[in-house]
Amino acid sequence: MEGKCIILCAPSGAGKTSITKFLLNQNLPLEFSISACNREKRKNEVDGVDYYFMSTENFRKRIDNDEFVEWEEVYADQFYGTLRTEINRIWNKGNNVIFDVDVEGGLSLSKYFGEKALAIFIKPPSIEELGKRLRARGSETEEVIQKRLAKAEKELEYAKWFDRIVVNDNLEKAQKEILEFVKTFLKK
Repeated sequence: MEGKCIILCAPSGAGKTSITKFLLNQNLPLEFSISACNREKRKNEVDGVDYYFMSTENFRKRIDNDEFVEWEEVYADQFYGTLRTEINRIWNKGNNVIFDVDVEGGLSLSKYFGEKALAIFIKPPSIEELGKRLRARGSETEEVIQKRLAKAEKELEYAKWFDRIVVNDNLEKAQKEILEFVKTFLKK
């Protein structure tokens, strides 16, 4: 069985994870697609819940075996991707897939799934605000934050390629706006 896909993309710190969690609590037939990655687990992250954590060697082997719907090297030697088995697992349960991915991954997924996908870009109110949000997390060095902000500036240029764009200057408002887009898309 094939279902639909909701693709939420945003620069790191723009609110996509908070919005994804909100949508998953709205009694909709949605299930989170767990991405695979080769980065180290952060404290409080759980393998098979937050990500499928794997070695670089295992990730590369799965690329060679065409096991990913999409994958990318987000930073040097830091890989993220979506396993085909994950999509099939969700669709076989009768649910639709919701993705919380970076911009390039979102565009790849949107292209792959075509009409079965709704791609939503979540914009931060400004790069300055994004920097404040990233620093408030307290989970990364200033050097990493600067890399994320530089990447975010480039990612904002891709917003025009998404089906919908939502500015997250107020989380509750952004959640409600995206919820309406998702409900309408799932009814089609």
